[in-house]
Amino acid sequence: METIKSIPENYQRIMPYLIIEDGAKFMTFTQNVFGATEQYKHMRDKNTIMHAEINIKGSTIMFADCTDTYQKQNAGMFIYVDNCDETYKKAIDNGAESVMQPADQPYGRSAGVKDPFGNTWWVTNPL
Repeated sequence: METIKSIPENYQRIMPYLIIEDGAKFMTFTQNVFGATEQYKHMRDKNTIMHAEINIKGSTIMFADCTDTYQKQNAGMFIYVDNCDETYKKAIDNGAESVMQPADQPYGRSAGVKDPFGNTWWVTNPL
């Protein structure tokens, strides 16, 4: 099996790559809800993100604005948070739709939201 020589700093072996509508608003949503920080952004033109990266507490999500060539591709993501109920409320306040209200599960307190860009986030804090 081939060994990866060196993964660049701030990157993980596997990272989601989303192709979405309105990447700039997606970045703002993740900053407001999850405390994301912008790690990198390269514009295709004045209004279109060609490639961007955010970091949420050590995890990178890459994304780009969809185009005629690169169609929209959403994802479902599981994220551990400090407080499920607070994060759920922030998501709803920032335009997400409820998929599942916060509830205690065997694996932690969990909720589901669909962000305004079509991605589903399963937010969970351990009990």
